[in-house]
Amino acid sequence: MDTASGRIDSERAWAAGVLAAFVVLVGGVVAFPRRVYDEFVWHYFWGPVVADAKGAQCAVREGGTTNFLYEANACATAPEPVAVPGYTLVSEVGYAVTLIAALVGLVFLLRRLDVGQDRSLFFALFPFMLFGGALRVVEDALDGGLQGVDVAISYPWNTLIISPVIYFTVFFVTLAALVASVFFARRNVVDRYEYPLFGVGAVALVATLGYLLALSFSTELVTLNLLVPAVVLGGATLVTGVTWWAIETFEPEINAGTGAIGAVVIWGHAVDGVANVAVLDWAGALGLAGQYGAKHPVNRAIVSITDSVLPASITSVVGTAWPFLFVKILAAVAVVWVFDRHIFEESPRYAILLLIAILAVGLGPGSRDMLRATFGV
Repeated sequence: MDTASGRIDSERAWAAGVLAAFVVLVGGVVAFPRRVYDEFVWHYFWGPVVADAKGAQCAVREGGTTNFLYEANACATAPEPVAVPGYTLVSEVGYAVTLIAALVGLVFLLRRLDVGQDRSLFFALFPFMLFGGALRVVEDALDGGLQGVDVAISYPWNTLIISPVIYFTVFFVTLAALVASVFFARRNVVDRYEYPLFGVGAVALVATLGYLLALSFSTELVTLNLLVPAVVLGGATLVTGVTWWAIETFEPEINAGTGAIGAVVIWGHAVDGVANVAVLDWAGALGLAGQYGAKHPVNRAIVSITDSVLPASITSVVGTAWPFLFVKILAAVAVVWVFDRHIFEESPRYAILLLIAILAVGLGPGSRDMLRATFGV
């Protein structure tokens, strides 16, 4: 039985675990700065972020200082540790562990606030997921040649809107909006906390898109290609519709637990999959001038395997990124299947938060890829 004392003990255990991990990490950095900070923390986590923020091909850590290199050949011959913008398997595992710990802590907070046990929280947070992707494109635009413009966000502040730090930035913005919305609802300023929460996310999204749109009209470095969102959003909706029809027709039990949330989760990951196909395989057909590449290890691996398995005569026609779309859809359907009625009955808050996180890791990168191609950055 979920008693008050049991919840308090769980909260204390979580806090103790987080504090212990923090102490061990800080202690390791102080005691063994070269081994723990340079070769682990900096190499896999912070180095890729600052290299991206500086627009460098890589960053090199040597003698306690960070040097930035802007040529691929120089990076290939540089002494380790060398950090390249993007993700590695080590960093993705680290971020996954951090995400799980944050979700558990957020469950405890929602219990304290006595919210989040119904599905409306999922839909109230939907705009924030698109906001995160759009905000990341702002940094892409500024990093693409607008540093001299007086509206540019300079280093080190631009690290706040670079992956994966941007996830923490959006998380704390969302958390602040949630707490404020609950505060106003408790004081009868609004009827339900979900309304202002959704409104804050929608305003943030519209403002960010408006800023990008303004840049497209005020500078030649940012363009506007509306064919990209039409293809990505239309393609994702079509893929989701076909997938949803197949589920409802042949195996409706898959979505018996999640309901409409399941369709949104599948759609979010379809956006990610179709956006990758669009920018990697259909760049010429869509009139994309820039060069885009796969950033995540899994995506890169799929593209590499497809390229090595299929002959060039085929990949030149169908491309190499399309298997990623199938992987995303299969993974999304599997997740929806796992979240059955029993999980929602046992722990509705945790189930909803996990589904929010699962949607975010698909819709966030997908919307970013789509908007980068849309605005040519």
